[in-house]
Amino acid sequence: MSNWKLINKIFTYDGTFNGLLTIVFYCYSNKLLPQNVYAEEKYIPNFLDKVFYIKTDENKAERVFNGINKNICYEALYNSFYAFNSNRKDKEINILKYLCNGFDVGPKINTMLTLSYVYSVILMRKYTLSECHKLKGLLRFIEIDNNIFYASIHPENDIIEPLGHHFIRRLPSQKFIIHDKNRELYFIYNGNEYRIVDNINISIPTIKDNEQKYQELWKLFFNTISIKERKNERCQMQFMPKKYWQDLIEL
Repeated sequence: MSNWKLINKIFTYDGTFNGLLTIVFYCYSNKLLPQNVYAEEKYIPNFLDKVFYIKTDENKAERVFNGINKNICYEALYNSFYAFNSNRKDKEINILKYLCNGFDVGPKINTMLTLSYVYSVILMRKYTLSECHKLKGLLRFIEIDNNIFYASIHPENDIIEPLGHHFIRRLPSQKFIIHDKNRELYFIYNGNEYRIVDNINISIPTIKDNEQKYQELWKLFFNTISIKERKNERCQMQFMPKKYWQDLIEL
């Protein structure tokens, strides 16, 4: 990428993964790199910046998607997607450089950890998947009306889709809703198919009487087995970070 042209422009897009892949297509085709890349809704206007909006093109995004898998490797696609789901502010420009260079050097891009953008992408992927792994064990479903399970979460990263797929495998015939309250996203599974919806007002039905009893029993069990003299919140937070406590029934 040493012979690529660096331009004094900010690229903005619609905030979707396909939108970012469209930018990858544009940059690789023209052999240029912008100063930075931002989702349009997160960009803070600056009169010094020259802003250029790139509209998502599904066909170009699909070509890049297939090209990553074919010409770089599946791992690069995996890394890029989960890095994109992280909450890091500089994720777009790092993913852009990672993929553009990957098209030049192939699979060995993942071994070039001395490049800051490669290292950042790998780190963002690990960070996102680590939080997803934690919530697979910490997520608490409650039973509401119509035999539906409901769980609320407050994750730092956008992990509702891989988390939802995990529970579809675990509970294939159970209807459930996972609510990401930080982003107001809902993963809704009806027992056959799922949808991810946002910016809607869902009225969550009341908790069933049996569920309320189970919650009281769980709290009683939790308090009964705990040893007051050995209570260590600092140690507890290492295994169960405090940011997740608001969604745990026992805490």
